[in-house]
Parts: sequence; structure tokens; C-alpha cells
Amino acid sequence: MLATTRNVKLGAALVEQGLLRQEDLTTALAEHQLSGQMLGRVLLDRKLLSEEQLAQAIATQLDIPFVDLRRFDVHPEVVRLLSELQARRFQALVLEDRGESCLVGVVHPSDLRSQDELAIALKRPVDLAVITAEQLTFTIDRIYRKTEQIGEFAREVERELGDDVIDLTSMGRAISDDDAPIVKLLQTIFDDAARINASDIHFEPQERMLVVRFRIDGVLHVQIEADPRIAAALMVRLKLMANLDIAERRLPQDGRFSVRSGESRFDIRMSTMPTQFGESVVLRLLRQSKQRKALNTLMPPQVFQSFDRAIRAPHGIVLVTGPTGSGKTTTLYAALEDLNSPGVKILTCEDPVEFRIAGINQVQINERIELSFARVLRSFLRQDPDILLVGEIRDVETAEIAVRAAMTGHMVLSTLHTNDAPSTPLRLLDMGVPAFMVASTLLAVVSQRLVRQLCGYCAEPATPPTDEMTWLRHYASEDQIAGARLRRGRGCSRCNGVGFSGRRGVHEVMEMTSALAQALQHANPLEFDRLARQQIGRRTLAHSAAAMVLAGETTIAEAMTIAATARADE
Repeated sequence: MLATTRNVKLGAALVEQGLLRQEDLTTALAEHQLSGQMLGRVLLDRKLLSEEQLAQAIATQLDIPFVDLRRFDVHPEVVRLLSELQARRFQALVLEDRGESCLVGVVHPSDLRSQDELAIALKRPVDLAVITAEQLTFTIDRIYRKTEQIGEFAREVERELGDDVIDLTSMGRAISDDDAPIVKLLQTIFDDAARINASDIHFEPQERMLVVRFRIDGVLHVQIEADPRIAAALMVRLKLMANLDIAERRLPQDGRFSVRSGESRFDIRMSTMPTQFGESVVLRLLRQSKQRKALNTLMPPQVFQSFDRAIRAPHGIVLVTGPTGSGKTTTLYAALEDLNSPGVKILTCEDPVEFRIAGINQVQINERIELSFARVLRSFLRQDPDILLVGEIRDVETAEIAVRAAMTGHMVLSTLHTNDAPSTPLRLLDMGVPAFMVASTLLAVVSQRLVRQLCGYCAEPATPPTDEMTWLRHYASEDQIAGARLRRGRGCSRCNGVGFSGRRGVHEVMEMTSALAQALQHANPLEFDRLARQQIGRRTLAHSAAAMVLAGETTIAEAMTIAATARADE
């Protein structure tokens, strides 16, 4: 009866605040009485209001504060006053240590039994605040990382190995058991990498330690440093997972496998390299369940319009360029999803196939059986395609076949490793592709980089040093700088103290005009370069990065590192 009365009061409060219609409340209360579910859960399931609206209404009803964890500076050492198990069990998070009491954010503030157990666990009274379940889960996943657990599993592996000489064959059989410490160690590393959205895991044997590093937003961070004796056991387990030769330690090997972490599934590309102190292994994590962004959200409007116009042409070549890790594959996949329809046949040859797209025929390159880009491309032309994607143009043979495919009525998308857009056609000439073929088929080139974005929670106004301001003045006017939001990231628990969270692309686009084609055909690289840079104007990679600085989205130092990888346009 008490619970029903409380639900009626909550419903009335929601109606009074204008968050819920009376007829919706009546229906929800009927379902609550029928199913026994809490009224809040019924309202959320029926999408009648958001978690935040419900939490704020509960806080108002009980006269306790509502805390938005997205804007609250959470301190990991305070949160860890409760163990991860306790935090998940009680749906609670310690927000402040007030000495004689603790401020605790809870999802269900009416659960009196949990409050009593929280007070016992913390050995002091608790002051309550209301938080949402979604923000609680996200914060728990971020704060209670697996670093300590990884270290413990690593020590367990060390104890198991002892001082004995390692027999790789017998080890291969022994560690196939899912309960083996080495398996637990690897699974915990994968779980931690998934939690913090790492793109790569590096296992690097040194003389006195094994270093495990994660690449987060393009920057490597040390995760653990362990006894080097466990390196061999880790390598064997990883090789078994990737179906590689566990006895071969003298030559590089490449493989792939899949793992699951929580609700996410990862395809993992593995590369081994023999080094002075053992085999170095790099794992690239590709999250299959991750929702890919639409093409128009990846680029600014002007770049998107030019790129979209080029890829929708009936035939020709469109190239996306940049160094490794600059987001070229993401851009091309977004383009394919825009172009994919039942009336269009799309074929891709990739090394490797990073993401699988329904309705598209994707081919994995395998050089060991001589299934090369050039060989696949030659066969593609007999498959009656409309659009071809070549993962990368690596040699003159592949380049020439791609160009000939464009000349015979196909749209070809591909990537090339060049520093900027104007140098891309010249790179094709340097590879040996005839100038008239490049001039007649190349439609557009998009060059891109990824820039780290400031953390939205700890970004604060900043006064950059003189040398950084000198660089900015080259790409922005004094009026623009005067109205800019120059900021830096202080570093907080949400960004792991680095001040950055996430990355965004910066682009420059060059469309092939008749003047550019003529300069290219006349083999005049200096004139071509001048005309291309004149066409791009103040829309270079450096200008795009500077625009992010002016908008307060990144720092001048970060923009300078991006611009340094491309040729200056002075």
C-alpha cells in the first residue's frame, strides 16, 4: 500500500510538472498494478519520459539533490570507498567524503534496506542524492578499471611459470584451458581496453619487463609493466587464438580472431614482430557492434558536398589520403553505406576486411596464396560491378588496373598514403601511371587527419604561449583570434587525466578541374601544385585544425602536430 501511494504521488508530481499527461499516468499505473513493476520502470519502458526527467522528479518529491554525473567532478579515490561489486549491487556511487558522512548517489533512493547496508559498508551515515542508472553504469565502467586485476593475474601467471624452462609445445596444450591464469589475464586486458575505448593493444617485451600499452585517441598509454617471463606465455596464447605458428619466433606473422567483452564483439587484427628481447605484438581492436557515423556527420558541409558529388558520378576515381590511423577506412565505409542500394553492385578488395556491410561483396586479400589487389581487381571487372573499392593502392599494377576500371565506366574508391591532396596525383605519376590516364579519371582527392578534442568536462580558458599564438596568426585573422574561445583540458577522471576525449576529422578537398587536368597532362608539377593550392585556398588541413582551436574544441599545440604532418601552404 505504501509503495502504491508513493507511486501515485510520483505520478501526480510528474503531471503537475508538465512531464506526463494524466491519461498516460492512468495507463501506466494500471500496468504497474498488473505487472508489479515500479512505476518509474513502466514509464521508461513506454518512453513516456527520460531517465533524467524521472530522476529529477524523484529528487524533488523526496527533497534531496539530483546530481548529473556528466557534469560532476567524480574522484576515483572517493568512489572506490565502495568496491565495484558493492557499487553495482546497491546501484550507488560515493560522490563526496564529508568526513563524518558520505554523499552517495543512488538510483533507488526509496530502498531503505540498501541505505542501511551502504552505511554499514562505509562505516558512517550516508547523505543521499539521486543519479540515473545510465550515468551510474558509465561511471562505474570508467572508474573501476581492471588495472589492479590485470596486475594480479600477471603475478599469478608468474607464479605458475616459476623458474622452469618454457616448452612452447606443452604450454600450447596447457593454456588452452579457459580457467588458466593466462586466459583470465588476456580477457581482463580486453575488457579494460573495451571500457576505455582503446583502438590498439601493444605487448612489448623489454630487457627487464613486459610493457602493455593502450592507444587511446591516437596516443599510447602504459597499462601495466609485468615480469618479462610471462611474455612467451602471452604470445603463445595469442598465436593460438589467431591460428598462427606458435613455434615460429624469427619471422613476422599476421592473423585475426574475435573476442567478446560484455555486450560488444571485437574483430582483432594481430601482428607479431621479432625484436631484441622477444616478439612484439600489436592488436587492432575493431568493434563490430559500434554504430558507424553517417558521411555527412564526418565532414564539414563544404567538404561533404564536394566529396558526395564526386562519389555519385557515373565513373571515375575518388581517393582518400592520409597516414595510417587518420580515419580513411571510416570515411570510405561511410561512403559505401551511402551508395549501397539494391540497384547497385558494389565490390571491395581489402586487407583486411575491417567491417562487414550487408549487401556488399567484400574480398579479403591474401598474399600467401597470391590473392593480391591486382589479381582481385582483374577478376572484379568480369563481375559486372558498378562501384569498386580498393583498400589501398600500393603499386603501379594496382593503380593502373584501378584507373583502367574507371576509364571503362566504373566508380573506383581507394586510399593512398600522401601528405596532402595536391601531392596525390603527382604520387600516381611517380608510381608510373600515365599522366593522361590520371587526368581523365581522377575526380577528387580528400586528405584527412584526426584531431583530439578537448574533454567537455574539464576544458577551461587558457592563454597559449607566444610561439603557439604566432602559429595561430598564420591561419586566422586578429578579429577571429579576438573572438576565439582558446581553451585547454585540465585533466579529470572522465578523460583519465589527459584533458582530451575523442577525436574529430579535419579535411581538405581538391576537385579535379580542367585547368588542373591540363597542367597534369603537360607534366608540369610546379604549375599543378600552384593551381591546386590556389583552388583549396584557406581550406587546408592546417586551416581546418585552426578553426577547431578558434571554436574551443582543441588546443593550438594539438592543431600544430596535425598541421606538421601535412605540407605547409606558405
